[in-house]
Amino acid sequence: MAVSSCSFPPRVFNAYSSFECRSDPDFSGTPTGEKPRIGSNRRVTASLFCTGGGGLSSLIFRFPPNFVRQLSVKARRNCSNIGVAQVVAASWSNGPTSGYPSSAAAAASQAAAASVPVSDGVAVVEGCIDNDSVQIGDSYDSKTSFLSSDGSITVHAGERLGRGIVTDAITTPVVNTSAYFFKKTQELIDFKEKRHTSFEYGRYGNPTTVVAEEKISALEGAESTLIMASGMCASTVMLMALVPAGGHIVTTTDCYRKTRIFIETILPKMGISATVIDPADVDGLESALNKNKVSLFFTESPTNPFLRCVDIEKVSKLCHSKGTLVCIDGTFATPLNQKALALGADLVLHSATKFIGGHNDVLAGCISGSEKLVTEIRTLHHILGGTLNPNAAYLIIRGMKTLHLRVQQQNSTALRMAEVLEAHPRVKRVYYPGLPSHPEHEIAKRQMTGFGGVVSFEVDGDLTTTIKFVDALKIPYIAPSFGGCESIVDPPAIMSYWDLSQAERSKYGILDNLIRFSFGVEDFEDLKADLLQALESIA
Repeated sequence: MAVSSCSFPPRVFNAYSSFECRSDPDFSGTPTGEKPRIGSNRRVTASLFCTGGGGLSSLIFRFPPNFVRQLSVKARRNCSNIGVAQVVAASWSNGPTSGYPSSAAAAASQAAAASVPVSDGVAVVEGCIDNDSVQIGDSYDSKTSFLSSDGSITVHAGERLGRGIVTDAITTPVVNTSAYFFKKTQELIDFKEKRHTSFEYGRYGNPTTVVAEEKISALEGAESTLIMASGMCASTVMLMALVPAGGHIVTTTDCYRKTRIFIETILPKMGISATVIDPADVDGLESALNKNKVSLFFTESPTNPFLRCVDIEKVSKLCHSKGTLVCIDGTFATPLNQKALALGADLVLHSATKFIGGHNDVLAGCISGSEKLVTEIRTLHHILGGTLNPNAAYLIIRGMKTLHLRVQQQNSTALRMAEVLEAHPRVKRVYYPGLPSHPEHEIAKRQMTGFGGVVSFEVDGDLTTTIKFVDALKIPYIAPSFGGCESIVDPPAIMSYWDLSQAERSKYGILDNLIRFSFGVEDFEDLKADLLQALESIA
């Protein structure tokens, strides 16, 4: 469409007395302060440009030099056909403005606007309409947002109300770059002296990754989130960043085996020792806190694979009274079922590979908490690496949009199947926090809104019987991992502990007849029929 002249009475754009454009897009996600910017994912209307005499007003919007490159192919093609692109992109500058550019610039903008049609693919100017339709700045505020439910947050947080990527696309673009350039040496100096914002290098940040981090922060109610290449990367970097050489930690007996291996074999090389307690042993925790200068209490809740639950509020108060930090691995719970930070924990960690990603197609880990603690971890992360690829970050963003739908289905299926399994004569024991028979059922009811999509149970038989049962199943895949759309069955004695003898496995409670079943989003009746026929095969 052609840009029409304005016939409205003269207007003065006075929302802010001195309008200045940033010299670069702000990818930090921090509030913009008193100097607003035009939201990069907003449609800008022409009323902001209108004056009484027609054409464009003296206010010119300046966009970053890579503005055109970040548009879609279609939009870029449209942009190549319009002279106004010279005003939009080429007039970028760092200098302060009063809001009124030179007469030459105004004349150029009027000439371009008067003579050049603008396709629907590029929303620069749409014609003269009222100023009320213009939305300025990043208005997202997690404390005052209209996104009041977790379901809406998983879909829109970090995206709907502003993100640091210039695009009007609904979905967040993948920014594939290993480094970020500086236009002049002075800009580099400004960056080094904290007057200019940039990621500088791909290991230090990425706009796509920031969106994933902000989405998780909003869901957890955290000040900051750091996303990394895997859950184990998040765990190990967190431990090395927060526990000093010669320090002491407390952890629990039931946990992911690789975490246990790191604590038992790697941390001692740094002089770091550990006390291991039962997840329910609060007295043991208090004793360890009294005997040692404990830097960190680190545990899963629920745990892997027996789904034991720690009273997060109680242990947090106890640890904080001794100056000890608390980090909860909430992977089995998900941020929807459990809010560890709200319960008092300092940090919450997830293997985002599992429920958060939710599609068995990406590896990632994240850790959320206060800006201060996450910054400490981030500093070490920038040294060690373990950076999440932006394509993987996109998969996390995409997966989170259906997180609430998937987890609702998985919560429901797992609870119903746990009840079916507990009543079956071929099942000796079921481990699921949603069952009254679970040792921490009351704790789980207090601190969880759902009990997760994983059920562990022991069939009535030996290793041969267990293998027969697993092989009789038709729907689930035999695989490690959990939390995805597809159901997965995992015999831990074989999958995770096969290198140990039967006696050594039993020390960790891993018996040959133990099964860990991750329920996907398949129909409940189909899953029930499959499990029942498999159990009948070992009758």
